[in-house]
Amino acid sequence: MSAMYILGGMASIGLLIYLMVALLKAEWF
Repeated sequence: MSAMYILGGMASIGLLIYLMVALLKAEWF
């Protein structure tokens, strides 16, 4: 059960970082 929580947390954190990088790239370029 805990593995699912860890995977979910990693996925959500990865999505957050991806969105932040996409926004920064849109602003810079």
